Amino acid sequence: NAGSFQVTVQEDNCIIVSLEASDVVSSSSVYVVKIAGESKNYFFQFEEFNSTLPAPVVFNAKYHGLYYIVTLLVVNSNMVSKSARSITVLTKPLPVSSVSIYDYEPSPETGVLFEIQYPEKYNVFTRVNISYWEGKDYRTMLYKDFVKGKTVFNHWLPGICYSNITFQLVSEATFNKSTLVEYSGVQHEPKQHRTVPYPPRNISVQIVPINRNNWEEHSGNFAEESFMGPQEIIRKEKLHHFSDRPPDIPAANTTAAWPNYHYNSTEYESTSQPYWWSNKAESLEGEEEFVNAVSSEYEANEVNTSGKLMPEPPSFLPVQMVLTWLPPKPPTAFDGFHINIEREENSTEFLTVSEDTHKFVAELKEPGKYKLSVTTFSSSGSCEVRGSQSAKTLSFYVSPTGEWIEELTEKPQHVTVTVLSSTTALTSWTASQESGGSSTIVSVVSLTCQKQKESQRLEKHYCTEVNSSSSLIENLVPGAQYQVVVYLRKGPLVGPPSDPVTFSIVPTGIKDLTLYPLGPTAVVLSWNRPFLGVFRKYVVEMFYFNPSTMTSEWTTYYEIAATISLTASVRIANLLPAWYYNFRVTMVTWGEPELSCCDSSTISFITAPVAPEITSIEYYNHLLYVTWTYGGDGTDLSHSRMLHWMVIAEGKKKIKKSVTRNVMTAVLSLPPGDIYNLSVTACTERGSNTSLPQLVKLEPAPPRSLFAVNKTQTSVTLLWVEEGVADFFEVYCQQAGSGQETKVQ
Repeated sequence: NAGSFQVTVQEDNCIIVSLEASDVVSSSSVYVVKIAGESKNYFFQFEEFNSTLPAPVVFNAKYHGLYYIVTLLVVNSNMVSKSARSITVLTKPLPVSSVSIYDYEPSPETGVLFEIQYPEKYNVFTRVNISYWEGKDYRTMLYKDFVKGKTVFNHWLPGICYSNITFQLVSEATFNKSTLVEYSGVQHEPKQHRTVPYPPRNISVQIVPINRNNWEEHSGNFAEESFMGPQEIIRKEKLHHFSDRPPDIPAANTTAAWPNYHYNSTEYESTSQPYWWSNKAESLEGEEEFVNAVSSEYEANEVNTSGKLMPEPPSFLPVQMVLTWLPPKPPTAFDGFHINIEREENSTEFLTVSEDTHKFVAELKEPGKYKLSVTTFSSSGSCEVRGSQSAKTLSFYVSPTGEWIEELTEKPQHVTVTVLSSTTALTSWTASQESGGSSTIVSVVSLTCQKQKESQRLEKHYCTEVNSSSSLIENLVPGAQYQVVVYLRKGPLVGPPSDPVTFSIVPTGIKDLTLYPLGPTAVVLSWNRPFLGVFRKYVVEMFYFNPSTMTSEWTTYYEIAATISLTASVRIANLLPAWYYNFRVTMVTWGEPELSCCDSSTISFITAPVAPEITSIEYYNHLLYVTWTYGGDGTDLSHSRMLHWMVIAEGKKKIKKSVTRNVMTAVLSLPPGDIYNLSVTACTERGSNTSLPQLVKLEPAPPRSLFAVNKTQTSVTLLWVEEGVADFFEVYCQQAGSGQETKVQ
């Protein structure tokens, strides 16, 4: 309402609320301002007044870009408040502090990356207003897709100078069907950016030989047509004088002086051309006629120190180069084209032509390899000059006889490598008929060499790229992996590379695998490797029956890194006694996938049993009862290679008894009266182990069946049967009825 209280927002983000005369309903009422919008509401009371209106209420708003609802409350004498009216205001967001603009790498012709920085605390905005000049047209737009201050804008035109680029934070609020909008100020430095123009299209080159007779006829005074370029090139600009014959060939390390071509909106400047280059004739200043003149910088002949004339080398017949292209695809703003001509990779010529030039003609006065590229540039406006990317680089070769060899654009197809042996391979490929007459370059490099430490390298030849004209690849190393790339070659021109092909040579494997037993639970494996071979590691595996998993399979025991040593060994421990094992050592390569060799490098072995332990010995009724134990508790012999036990009692007689492996007790019938060394031996098919011997001493048994024969008055012959083993007998004789006894031994 026109008569309502006034609410204004100051530049310092203060909200000023003023009471108007129309708002006063009673002098006894109290007037209160309620401000809502932040996390809590604020209340301010106007000072008491009579005839003069009170001073305004000042509220320092914390947030920038936030909308506040200001309500006037009237409290009467009965302390009843009444909302008189409400006004919505929107504070202004804080401005952007800095701006950065970058090329959008996937599409620098139409895309840019905006990065802005602004105060983030207590600053609220919904969109960003971007204003700029697109050439001579002013543009502005609201953009909201900023993430962490960054956004990609991909709708600009290529080659255009965008200047005076500014960013404003915009805060918007809708209240009672009305929309409030506030823009921040502009405090950052205005930016400018030029997009990259698109490159020219359909670039092509032709080399046209010049008739030898005409060339010789007009030597020193060329016909006007010989050096005349199309009108699109010259365009009434400054023309150039060129020598009518090629100069002497300089030394190999001589660098020609090149002209510098600078483009501006009015003219092209030039200096003298290099000796191998000849452009169209230059007109005299102020004239449009084409003339030819002999350059004074070249003499007809060289004179040596003795004053004698040196013979002039054979002249190269110049050829005419015709370079054509089409303008870049629209809509591209551009101001001309840059022509870059490189000869023999060490001399470069840079030229600039106008935007309506689509053809360039020049005479090449020296043979050699040339590279051409044409790029678009845009320079109008205050932005920096920017050139397009090179859409295509043309290469060709002009031989000393004037023969033109075009650029090779085809790459060899279907490249395959067939391994013939451990040291040789054969490369094959296909090429179209258009590439007929071209030779090939086979490039080979080892992929495994660089993976090895230099001090431990097992190969040398292909550690760096080796180029050859032969399809037969030699000097390969077993176990190495190689990459082959094939190029087509015509003269000095080399075409694009083929798709790389990777192949591997299977390693030859180890030799002389030998096993040395170290007891029932350990062995040593030793082997040699071939002198020629490359590999990453040895893998030592063993095959056995695992009683815990009840399975038999190959398992890796150890891996040994490759070294230059020709001999290697490993100790394998924690084996099961009296158990069958198969050991295998393979060489594994660096390749992907890994190759290994060879499964035939195996050796089998049965470990020796541990020694049994005799636990008890009893002798009863001429029988010796022996009991023993084997291994620890819970030893399972059902899958071991134990064959049987051999119980041996060795005295004056040697008594053996074989006992099956499942029984650990034996009964021996031993003659009494002897001393025995008793032992128990665990036997396998390839070895045995004997317990500690036990000494057993048996008491002699009494004679049996005593007989008296040949009795006389004074003598008697006694006969008896010997039982067991005895060293001697004692005979006792006692007269009946008397206590006298006679002893005979």
